[in-house]
Amino acid sequence: MEPQNEKRTAPVCEARSVTAPGRPDDPALQPGGDPMSLAFAEARRAQARGEAPIGAALVREGVAIASAGNRTRELADPTAHAEMLVIREAAARLGAERLVGCDLYVTLEPCAMCAGAISFARLRRLYYAAPDPKGGAVDHGARFFRQPTCHHAPEVYGGLRESEAAAMLRRFFAARR
Repeated sequence: MEPQNEKRTAPVCEARSVTAPGRPDDPALQPGGDPMSLAFAEARRAQARGEAPIGAALVREGVAIASAGNRTRELADPTAHAEMLVIREAAARLGAERLVGCDLYVTLEPCAMCAGAISFARLRRLYYAAPDPKGGAVDHGARFFRQPTCHHAPEVYGGLRESEAAAMLRRFFAARR
């Protein structure tokens, strides 16, 4: 039986090189690789599967821990956004619900659901490419991290490769109309 008075501390992400199946030579997965490029690669893979082209990569000290693209249609799961998938994968790999010291790179401004998960995971930084005036909840809409009920707000950097991400999304949705 564990002592109930013992103070528990949140585990910290371990920096390690992780390569996803079928992509062992992807330079973005190696130390020093570009995590936003990995997020864009995941967005392109999502698009090839018929999903909205949104990708994410979760890293610590520049080393990828998890990456994914949207899978809402494939999994018939409205919560299977790229951000949610990488947070789940990283937490499972690291055996920790708090991903302290980890950074998230995503191709589109996160929605309210994803912003909540980012906060609860205690991510250090959020980098996103394109703003989402309609569905985003970081710099648009609810502005989740600015709310007094938000328990943790990461540092936020938007607009990285914005035009590239916006063009990818415009092409995808134009083809569906």
